[in-house]
Amino acid sequence: MQISIIIPTYNEAEHISCLVTHLWANARQSVADIIVVDGGSTDNTLAYAQAAGAQAILAPTKGRAVQMNLGATLAQGEILYFVHADAFPPATYVQDIAEALQEGFPIGCYRFRFKSDKLLLKINSYCTRFDRIMCRGGDQTLFVTRRVYDEFNGYKPDFVIMEEYDFIIRVRKKYPFKIIPKDVLVSARKYDYNGYFRVNLANLTVFLMFFAGFSQAQLLNTYKRMIHHPKF
Repeated sequence: MQISIIIPTYNEAEHISCLVTHLWANARQSVADIIVVDGGSTDNTLAYAQAAGAQAILAPTKGRAVQMNLGATLAQGEILYFVHADAFPPATYVQDIAEALQEGFPIGCYRFRFKSDKLLLKINSYCTRFDRIMCRGGDQTLFVTRRVYDEFNGYKPDFVIMEEYDFIIRVRKKYPFKIIPKDVLVSARKYDYNGYFRVNLANLTVFLMFFAGFSQAQLLNTYKRMIHHPKF
């Protein structure tokens, strides 16, 4: 089994070196490549990624779906593992994914835990153990076999938000989904910058709008109005 790790980035110089180093340090000769696909960063993210040992690629347009699909086309492994730049998987990620595949799960994710001791964020983290679409998200990372990824044509390239939800929903109609009972360690920066209730209200609003059939432009505009972040 060979895993290709795909990391979409935009201005992630603060995290990317540590993440790539961590992933290589725990690769156990099972990682074919680590591909960082950047959306036009202005903080030398790609240079840091390359220095840490990743294949660094500049995407033609910014957007996680486009960036992740591009990474998948370049990937050499038969297992694709999508990881956000501020999400650190357990050191056992290779073994965990292998065990999930052996159990018959061609797709799955981890739970997550925020880098914070705040009680409300611990509640959010706890909810990621439940098998409900509302409890999913890209910060939990996502593994999927190349065969299943190709069968569903990857992420929809016109999606600029909720791309992971859409992909998981489509695949789960046919295949079982594994929630690995370990935690990815995730940055709480969005909550630190905006506050707990603002972020959760924004997430819930966009989640409901997505299932109500609103357009990608409407979803993104709503999210940007509700969430303030330097990366926007």
